[in-house]
Amino acid sequence: MTRMAALKPKHFLWRTDGAVAAIRLNRPARKNPLTFDSYAELRDTFRDLAYADDVRAAVFLPNGGNFCSGGDVHEIIGPLVAMDMKQLLAFTRMTGDLVKAMLHCGKPIIAAIDGVCAGAGAIIAMASDLRLATPSAQTAFLFNRVGLAGCDMGACAILPRIIGQGRAAELLYTGRAMTAQEGEAWGFFNKLVAADALEREALALAQKIAAGPAFANGITKTQLNQEWSMSLDQAIEAEAQAQAICMQTGDFERAYRAFVAKQKPAFEGN
Repeated sequence: MTRMAALKPKHFLWRTDGAVAAIRLNRPARKNPLTFDSYAELRDTFRDLAYADDVRAAVFLPNGGNFCSGGDVHEIIGPLVAMDMKQLLAFTRMTGDLVKAMLHCGKPIIAAIDGVCAGAGAIIAMASDLRLATPSAQTAFLFNRVGLAGCDMGACAILPRIIGQGRAAELLYTGRAMTAQEGEAWGFFNKLVAADALEREALALAQKIAAGPAFANGITKTQLNQEWSMSLDQAIEAEAQAQAICMQTGDFERAYRAFVAKQKPAFEGN
């Protein structure tokens, strides 16, 4: 297993509080755009998180009143124009690998969104398990506004599952910003929170999840992602096997003994 509390990334901020990791992009003057290096380091971090035993939940936080403005125009968009097909495909696969790493890290991820949340920033929010936002959050899958297809980093597969096919199609065809109020009504945001309470509530939710049965939560995340491609019979059988595995954990027995003793269970993650 890997321990990640002491991680010192070069291209974003990272801190841990107990079993919760907080991630913050750190270019607030430019609304926190991504670069080639920050994409790759985030991908590698979430890949490593799958093997971490000291982190049970992660939170993406805003910085300077904004979440993320997407790929940096000068450091990503400009260089892409000059690349050949092989180089371009290597880049688009790398960005997709960030989403894959988030989906397969085995840890619940919460996105706390304020201000601008655009392009790849909107994808990071989409790929998270839960999303809180301020009333001023503006989320835009704006790829077609720069001459690209809306099918970026899994958007055409994941976004319709969250908000429905028609709503996703509108956002991906127009590139317009989804307001926070629309996002809440459509199920993209779990909750709208005042700006001065956003980080506190997101971190509190992460701590609540981290205090739960970590192994079982990882199983839940896996099943939530995999069952979309299963038939109902396959999903029910997969859940039967997954639950039988969880019934062999110490946390299941701890919960039983705590219930009998009329106490709150203290989960240890195994």
